[in-house]
Amino acid sequence: MARRAIQCPSCKNEIEPYPNPLPTVDIIIEIEKKGIVLIKRKNPPYGWALPGGFVDYGESLEEAATREAKEETDLEVKLEKQLHTYSDPKRDPRHHSISTVYIAKAKGKPQAKDDAIEIGIFNQSNLPEEIVFDHGSILEDYFKQAF
Repeated sequence: MARRAIQCPSCKNEIEPYPNPLPTVDIIIEIEKKGIVLIKRKNPPYGWALPGGFVDYGESLEEAATREAKEETDLEVKLEKQLHTYSDPKRDPRHHSISTVYIAKAKGKPQAKDDAIEIGIFNQSNLPEEIVFDHGSILEDYFKQAF
């Protein structure tokens, strides 16, 4: 991959940028006795996904997870635990991202917001067929866990 020099904002010298993976979070939101929340994406890649997104500069992973959950599902979540961090460079077809996945609990009725055009509550037996990114593998890991 050819790198293009950029100008340093401080010293104005040309510097070589280094591409780094982008930090993201995904949230498995458990709705009491009903299942987990998935969103249908309104932007490519299209399909069903866990709520989640990019970590903003100056934001902790936990803050990003609760913010993204609220933005995409309109739910206030309580983070319970971290499931795993997923780092396969091919996990997202758009770029190299590293996602830390949280398991959270919420009450209420989720609403499709922000990047979601549809929302649903699913369990292991009725997951949608078109799950994007590596979220199908993440859900397999989740359902294998003994909680």
